[in-house]
Amino acid sequence: MQQMMADLPSFRVTPSHTFQKCGIDYAGPILIRPIQPRSKVTLKAYLAIFICCATRAIHLEVVSSASTEVIIAALRRFIARRGKPSDIYSDNGTNFVGADKELKELQKLTHSVNHNNHISLTMSKEGISWHFNPPSAPHFGGLWEAGVKSTKYHLRRIMGLNRLTFEELTTLTSQIEAVLNSRPLTPESTDPSDLRALTPGHFIIGQPLTSIPDPDLTEIPTTRLVRWQLIQQMLQQFWKRWSPEYIVRLQQRPKWMQPVESIKEGSLVIIKEDNLAPLHWKLGRVMEVKPGTDQKVRKVLVRTATGEYERPIVKLCILPIETEPTELKKED
Repeated sequence: MQQMMADLPSFRVTPSHTFQKCGIDYAGPILIRPIQPRSKVTLKAYLAIFICCATRAIHLEVVSSASTEVIIAALRRFIARRGKPSDIYSDNGTNFVGADKELKELQKLTHSVNHNNHISLTMSKEGISWHFNPPSAPHFGGLWEAGVKSTKYHLRRIMGLNRLTFEELTTLTSQIEAVLNSRPLTPESTDPSDLRALTPGHFIIGQPLTSIPDPDLTEIPTTRLVRWQLIQQMLQQFWKRWSPEYIVRLQQRPKWMQPVESIKEGSLVIIKEDNLAPLHWKLGRVMEVKPGTDQKVRKVLVRTATGEYERPIVKLCILPIETEPTELKKED
């Protein structure tokens, strides 16, 4: 099933400080190597991607695993450099759910130890609210999913078979972060002679992001480069591949433009699930519809033989499946 694309949520269009309301997602794994130059051991690293919902600024953190403890540490580093967000939006990954529980427990503990402490009262009043999308609904988080695609798609191609150390990967992703935050968003003024544009970097540091001038290394064979020149070559290749694609994506692509009749409570549906056994169809009954602010239903509560689950309608096929009759062409 499909429904007309909804309006942007309020947190996407309400002015706010940079990263006050942000989305978070994981990308990876990325294969890296230890610091020892001749080591054949292969390690894994991941990227934690934070995206500001208002300014679309991006913050990249290299992390060593996808566990709850590591995402809490990455969140602390993010807050130390970008400020504390009031709301975080993400999918239903177990690490994100665990991080949300850890933050709530820390907030309760701090408040219970010293109830009269001004800091604990401030934390309880201004805690971080974590919002989760319905399961199996990546299009509900299109903002950060697009950021993941922009980063991961080209990063894997410019790295190729090269294995970087943790420090080299951190340096490369920090420079890629600056590239992504340099993209033009809107003109600075309506003056025809003004050729400047606002970028996410303006909202982060108050001016356009710049980089240290480097010679063009894109055509030099990697065997002639030292390690840090290799990192700069990867950065230049990322810019060469990503910037033309970003320009193409500025054009609108129509999708879900027509409203359709909303699903009703009590409807029998087939739930689209991956990795089901042959001849096995997962059926469910719609118990509750959850309309958006425009009163159009895009997610529902479904009861199955194993319990009740919240699912987006794009993962449901209503029974009976109706098809529009095709018109027969008359032969001349």
